[in-house]
Amino acid sequence: MNIGFVGLGTMGLPMARNILEGGHRVTGFDLDSEARRRHHANGGEVAGSAAEAARGADLVVTMVPEARHVRDALLGPNGVIEGLQGGALVVEMSTIHPLETDAIRAELAGRGFAMVDAPVGRTAQHAREGRLLIMAGGEPTDLRRCYPLFECVGEVTVDCGGPGRGSRMKIVNNFMSTALNVLTAEALTLAEASGLDIGLTIDVLSGTAAGKGHFRTTYPAKVLAGDLDPDFMLRLAHKDLALAIDLGCRLGADSLLGPVALEIYRAAIDRDRGTQDWTAVYPFIRERAGLDGD
Repeated sequence: MNIGFVGLGTMGLPMARNILEGGHRVTGFDLDSEARRRHHANGGEVAGSAAEAARGADLVVTMVPEARHVRDALLGPNGVIEGLQGGALVVEMSTIHPLETDAIRAELAGRGFAMVDAPVGRTAQHAREGRLLIMAGGEPTDLRRCYPLFECVGEVTVDCGGPGRGSRMKIVNNFMSTALNVLTAEALTLAEASGLDIGLTIDVLSGTAAGKGHFRTTYPAKVLAGDLDPDFMLRLAHKDLALAIDLGCRLGADSLLGPVALEIYRAAIDRDRGTQDWTAVYPFIRERAGLDGD
């Protein structure tokens, strides 16, 4: 295929290289001249604008930092829309707000072009290795056109269920991983302030729900199975969290996330969930969001 690729940064440059190595022609554009030079050194063709990168392309990929960059690249002056030809498909692989994804898709549709949202997970090293996780949202016929490209850059492609769902899946994933990053840092800081060995702490926590994650431990066995009979009572979770927060305060390692979680446990107790399993915090939060109950 002929691929237009806009955004040759930390992720985009190795992705474009892997598409080239997959046997496709890749015409790349980036505002940075050094990025364009590196793409050319990898064997790619270089365009002078996003519009030029789109001319003659079957698929046009955008991989840029923010929604304003996506909008400029696709719909701005000398943007992709000015070079797209009939039947070409836009593959938007950046991480942006899902509502912005929807708006951009609608604008492209109004001009007669379809778009697939396909943000990626994992790291720059995975991008270099062609082992990204691709979270794809689009119409089935459009997704099928993208699979040869996805196979060049990714190890796993997940059909997230329709237009806009790839963007939504990426944001949900990043919400959890970025919040857990802070919690991980707070837990290790509390361990160090308590005089514990960090390596030993990691070994211990890696064997419990703290390190394994609730998706692989508590949730499948309890709340997702419709069972809220307590293996670990929610009010005891509240008590233990309060102890950890107090310890941190006494040691000068105050938690920022802990008190927020404590208030959520307290609110769940106030809604008569204190004697349920601690995973009952999930249906409690669902109720707050106006979703169905247990």
